[in-house]
Amino acid sequence: MSVYPQISKEKRPFVGIIICGGNQKYCVPLSSPKPKHFTMKNDIDFTKIYDKDKLIGVLNFNNMIPVHEHFIRPLNLKPSPSDNTKTIHYKKMCAKQLTFCQQNQGSIVHKANKLYEMITSGKTNGLLKRRCCDFSKLESVLILFPQFYRKLRRA
Repeated sequence: MSVYPQISKEKRPFVGIIICGGNQKYCVPLSSPKPKHFTMKNDIDFTKIYDKDKLIGVLNFNNMIPVHEHFIRPLNLKPSPSDNTKTIHYKKMCAKQLTFCQQNQGSIVHKANKLYEMITSGKTNGLLKRRCCDFSKLESVLILFPQFYRKLRRA
C-alpha cells in the first residue's frame, strides 16, 4: 500500500515484475506512461515498453525494491464477464507489458543486476545514486520482516 495519503490509491497494488538475484527477489515497478516519459531515453535505470509504435508503460529500475515472498501475488490478466470496460482495458495493457517483459527478459535481468551492482558497490555518479533506492538499506530492513510478522500474528 502507498505510504502517501493519495485519494483512492491506498489499496492499489504495487505492480511490477519480479527479478531473482542470488537469494533475494526484487520487484521492478511498472508504470503507466507520463508526459515526461515521451522525451526520456532508455537508460540503465529506465526502460520504455512499446506495443508496436505506442508507448504503453515503463520499467523504473531505479525504484526496484527487495520483496518478501509473502507479498508476491500473481495478477490475473484474463478478462472476466464481470469486469467493467476500464478493468478489461487495464488487463489487456498489462498483458501486452508482460509480453514485452517476457520477450526482453534477458536484457531486463541484465540491466537490473548491473544497476544493483553499480549502486551497491558505489561505482556510480551522484545523479544516478540519488535517483535510485538504497538497495542495501532496503535489504537490511527486509531481513527484519519475519520477526515483525511473527509478532503481528501473535497480537
